[in-house]
Amino acid sequence: MTSRTTWWAALLVLALCLLGAACAGHQWASVPELWRALSGDDSLHSRLLLQWRLPRVAAAACVGALLGLSGAIFQGVFRNPLAEPYLLGASGGAALGATVALLVPMGLPQGVVLPVLAFAGAWGSTLLVLAVARAAGALDAAGLLLAGVALAAMLGALRSFLMLALSDETVSLQVVMSWVLGGIQTPSWNGLLVLAGITLGCVVATRPLAHGLDLLGLGDTVAKGFGLNPERFIPLAVLVGSLVVAAAVAYGGLVAFVGLAAPHIARWMVGPMHRVVLPASALVGAIVVTVADALARSVLPPAEVPLGLITAIAGGPFFIILLARRLRAS
Repeated sequence: MTSRTTWWAALLVLALCLLGAACAGHQWASVPELWRALSGDDSLHSRLLLQWRLPRVAAAACVGALLGLSGAIFQGVFRNPLAEPYLLGASGGAALGATVALLVPMGLPQGVVLPVLAFAGAWGSTLLVLAVARAAGALDAAGLLLAGVALAAMLGALRSFLMLALSDETVSLQVVMSWVLGGIQTPSWNGLLVLAGITLGCVVATRPLAHGLDLLGLGDTVAKGFGLNPERFIPLAVLVGSLVVAAAVAYGGLVAFVGLAAPHIARWMVGPMHRVVLPASALVGAIVVTVADALARSVLPPAEVPLGLITAIAGGPFFIILLARRLRAS
């Protein structure tokens, strides 16, 4: 397929997935019912579709786009196709901030506090990783990776301690656990506009990184020969990637493997150049999470399966296959 045909085909698949996800749920809806809801029908079923299911489907697509985009950035930075966004402690910091927002009363709407603390946690943890790596004189990809893995383990332990220490009859531990296991936060339409703006802004803001990521793939020596300074570019790319991860975690909890799989599928679709891989990864991630969230809402009615469990069940075999292929090639 030509490049243009590939993009149109992917967009068509996304549109069909969005339509199917809007129909899926504990009580399935038909296309005419969706149309009536969008046309202003005042029945309870139409209001539920309009105010709950449709914003959730759109939010799932945005979260998936952010996960796919961040995965492409981190795989490019670390030059490792097995890398995924939950490196460098960014997701751990975001999860810790969100846990504090869920457990500690602050007198502000949780819809405001949770994203803010998730952003703060992601940025704070990433800056700490950069500071540790800089103090150790290891600002290369390997040094950042080692510092990030260590910090992520500490942040995970601290999050678990807070969950045990601060949960009580007023704040249920199950609420926090359901978020930690992954789940799209259904926004209002105004909140959805904010999330869509963040997603579009991240896609646009990461585009200037594409050329540097391509050069990094050629090795540090060649990259320097083309005028790229890896010591400056890698921390910058990591900070940008962490911002994208923070946005995804704030609205979707901890959702694994999407950031690993989406860039691989995108490279299969459009080739290795990051100018097209970055937006293609966002598109594939949107498709994957839209489908996974629809399954999470519909496979065990009336209960809802955590989104992170769905992606882990599907993503685990994908990771094993990638690892086996990489080991055979080495």
